[in-house]
Amino acid sequence: MFDVVANRKWFFIGSAVIIVPGLVFLLLGGLKLGIDFTGGSLWEVQFKQAVAPADAKTILGDNGFGDAQVQTAEGNVLQIRLRELKEGSPQKLALENAFRAKFGDFTQLQLQTVGPTVGTSISQRAILAIAFASIGILCYIAYAFRKAQHPFRFGVCAIIAMIHDVFVLLGIFAILGYFFNIEIDSLFVTAVLTVIGFSVHDTIVVFDRVRENTIRRVASSYEEIVNYSLVQTMVRSLNTSLTVVFTLLALYLFGGETIKNFVLALLIGIVSGTYSSIFNASLLLVVWDHQERDGILRRFRRGPATATA
Repeated sequence: MFDVVANRKWFFIGSAVIIVPGLVFLLLGGLKLGIDFTGGSLWEVQFKQAVAPADAKTILGDNGFGDAQVQTAEGNVLQIRLRELKEGSPQKLALENAFRAKFGDFTQLQLQTVGPTVGTSISQRAILAIAFASIGILCYIAYAFRKAQHPFRFGVCAIIAMIHDVFVLLGIFAILGYFFNIEIDSLFVTAVLTVIGFSVHDTIVVFDRVRENTIRRVASSYEEIVNYSLVQTMVRSLNTSLTVVFTLLALYLFGGETIKNFVLALLIGIVSGTYSSIFNASLLLVVWDHQERDGILRRFRRGPATATA
């Protein structure tokens, strides 16, 4: 039987290797906020021929939108992010005429406009949603495992694993934003909350088996009990996750352009959630148990020395 617990330091190092670079790019400002957070307009137009983003930016700059961002998508589509652009405004009419004169006729796919006040509200609500979800999860797990020894410990370890998944997701998107200008929008918040739910659900399955095996005393040490529980639940967790991953891969490859980043966030989060449930959350229980035991041993060893003195 593979000893997962004995190799726990390597799994913790694996998490650090992914999280630390992501945190670095977060500090460098790699996380690109979409118009849902910053305010502005997203204008998607489809041309009959391919249009280079640089040529489109030249026209935008000539019309007072030099700070606009332009990305290409499949089907000769340009995704233009710029300051607030109202339907029927003189600025929009000038841009339309300039685009038609340079590239020919085009079709407007969508024009979304979000004010800065709405963007700030979305950011605040996203932070509150994650905070309340964390508190609720902690309380629920502590209550659900109230008959187990140290029920609060299960809740804290689940929260740490959940935060691990959030940082993995934010870090990878910060790297993607830094190098590929991939932005996050309100759907990203939905993806984060979905990943939180999946991660905690998978963690609870493993924790429940740890609790059952602890009561049954299937092994002589807590470390062996946790390892036995992980081996029992690993195949089930992997099968469940692979089913979701295959579905998301199909959506990413064949779904619409507008949901690609959302699906990518879910893919990263599901893989990270599976990893943290198996290789982080339960192993943290062992680390915590060892720290407690080592503390007792230190106090025991200190006692006779003090008495002798």
